[in-house]
Formats: sequence, C-alpha cells, structure tokens
Amino acid sequence: MPEGSPTAGELMSEEPATITEDAPISQALGLMRARSYHELPVVRRRRFVGMVTFESIARRVTLPLSTKVRHLLVLPPVVSPATPYAELAEQLLATGLRAAPVVDRKNELVGIVSRTDLIAAFPRDGAVARQPIDSVAVPVSLHLRETDQVGDLFSQIRSIEDHAAPVSDRRGRLVGAVGVADLGRVLWRPVRRGRRDPQAQGSIYDIEVGTIMHSPPVTVPRGTTAREAAEQMTSHRVSSVFLVDHGEAVGVVSQAALLGLVVAQAASAARRRVEDVYVQITGFRGSDPSVLAEIDRIVARGLRPIARQVAPTMLNLHFAPHATHRSGDASVDARLHTDQGIFYASHTGWNLLSGVATLMDELRSQVARAKEAGRRRRRVKADQIPTDEPVADADLESRIRAATAIETEAHRRGKHRR
Repeated sequence: MPEGSPTAGELMSEEPATITEDAPISQALGLMRARSYHELPVVRRRRFVGMVTFESIARRVTLPLSTKVRHLLVLPPVVSPATPYAELAEQLLATGLRAAPVVDRKNELVGIVSRTDLIAAFPRDGAVARQPIDSVAVPVSLHLRETDQVGDLFSQIRSIEDHAAPVSDRRGRLVGAVGVADLGRVLWRPVRRGRRDPQAQGSIYDIEVGTIMHSPPVTVPRGTTAREAAEQMTSHRVSSVFLVDHGEAVGVVSQAALLGLVVAQAASAARRRVEDVYVQITGFRGSDPSVLAEIDRIVARGLRPIARQVAPTMLNLHFAPHATHRSGDASVDARLHTDQGIFYASHTGWNLLSGVATLMDELRSQVARAKEAGRRRRRVKADQIPTDEPVADADLESRIRAATAIETEAHRRGKHRR
C-alpha cells in the first residue's frame, strides 16, 4: 500500500455491538444475526477481554444455548487506531478471523474493523488493483445440492469458514451459495421449505440446504481484476465471488484472497526474511496441531533455497480431500507469489506431508528454470546489441581505398615538384 493508506481508526465501525462474558450463546447468536456479524467483542466493564465467533459456536453446536460465552472466547489480534491497512490485512489473515477489535491505551474498545471494511477500501489503482483474480482463485472443493441436508455442513464447517460453497439444482445449474452466515440462521431459528416455522418439530440437521442458501450467487468471468471483484463483494455484501467459465463455477475468490495480494505486495516492498513470508492454508481439515506445525517446518525448509533465487512474498496451500475408497487421498495445490511472478504446483496422494514436500521441490525447480530462462534471454539480447566496431561493407571499403590512393598519389607528386 502506498503512503497515506487508510488506518484502523479511519476504517473502523465506532461503538460496535458488544456482549458481556456472562451472556448466553443465544444472545450472541441473536446479535450476530441482527447485525450480520461473524464475531462479537466481549467486554468486562468496557475493557476488551476477547471475541465470540460464529465458527466457535458452530463447532460446538451440541452446547445448550444457555452456555455462557466466556467458555467460547477467542483471542483475536488487537490493533490500535493508528494500525495501517496492510498490517491490518496481515493480522486478520494470520489469525483467520474476519474482524479485529480496535482498542485504546487503556484496553477499552473504541471500534471494530473487519475484512469487509478493508475490501470496501481496496486499492483502486496500482498493480494490486489490476491483478487478475484468476491467479488467486482456489478450486471449489465443496459442491452442494439444494436437497443436501444442513446437518452435513456442520461436519465440514472448515470448508465454508473462508468462503461460501456453491449450490446447484437438480439439473446442475448454479443457483445459490451457502456460507457461515447462512448457517447462523439455522442455529438461531430453524427454517423449513423456505419459511420460518417456529412450531416445527425435528432436528435442524434435517433442513435442506436450498432453504437457507442466498441466491443468486455472485459470479464473475475470467480476467476480472482484483479491484472489480472487491467492488462486487462490497455492492452485494458478500465475502466471496465465484469465478465462472461457461456457466460452471471453476473457482472461488474470497476476501482473504484479495487481502493476501495486499500483504504480498507489502512483503515484497519490505524484502522480508523467509520466516516472514505469509503462508495461507485453506481446506485443511486436520485437528492435530502437530501436523500443521510439521507443514510449517516443511514449508520453511522449502522456501530457503527458493529465496536464494527470488523474493517469495506469499504461499497459498489449498487442500481438497477426494471421495475415494482411500479416505486419506487429497490434492494439494500451491501458489507461490514472488517478486518475479507467480508459480503453481499440484500434488495428489495419501500422504499430505510428503505431498507438501514434493510441492516445495517442484516450486524450487520452477523458480530455477525461470531464472535460467531469464539469463538466457539476457545473453541473447546482449549478443544483439551493436558494437563500436565498423560493419564490413565490401563496396564502401573499395571506394575508401580508391579515394585514399588518389589523394596519396597527388600528395606525392606535389612534394616531388617542390
């Protein structure tokens, strides 16, 4: 971001809705639904103590709605009013949260800034704004049907945390999308056949996806720029758009993906260390923290030789499980942003750690080949540069020799007469 980019104090919503730590989950859900929030700041005598998120509630959907929110507190990044745009984007992406509280020196809440606020202020000019979203779109890993049951989504909550999932009708046509906010409506009040039915008996797990989806889905064609995608998200009040080709959703672009471009540009300008490269992991369903730690170790080890060739700024890893007889089968797609361009790699197999290591080796090979190709182009170009030596021209040379011979003979005769 250029100098003069907006700060948290300029982007934040002042006097946000808050909730106390002793409030029940039902009250938190009601506020989230009424305000279209994904997170709520939790306070104790005006002092900020944490956040309660819809994701944290949805993961523990079996808890009674009378449970106190203090049992579900999440510690988000805490920013000051002076925190700049790029740093805000990085803080939100690093924690996976959609909003961050803005506090003063007394730790009193003065506002809240969200991804939506950042997208509304997305750069209108520059390389980031002109970047085609094709380069940051991730494959659609979860395809839903209108007749699918909502209960299945709670086991796949991670798949829709970052962006919505497309919903198709019986003919395979894209007719809607379901995100985390849509699930919030189910937890607050069940919906059947598209209508509210407070008297309905039965489990919320039996509700069909088609009754809670938002429609129509927001779509954009290939070649759409990041700035245009940000404008679509802002005008339609959605957190993701679908990249379509011939009417089919071939990718999805989230707010996080667009903000990742800003973070990558800032990292490139700062020439950061390998340890500071932003790594974004999506679609990963593992719950063992040691696996994520091992992935981070493999990535760090793979980035070091790459950093000797180029300046890496951001690495995206997208995991997509396969519905096969081998439950561990999954594809891992990698996208590496560098100061020399973007590199892609993909791997499919049952061993995720081995797959990540293979991806890093492939990216290193691609970077090395690109650097060598650049050197060859520079050598060819240098060979084509004209030198100061005269170009051989037989006809011109003969005329010069003839003129020189005549002049020399005339000079010799004049000297003899003297």
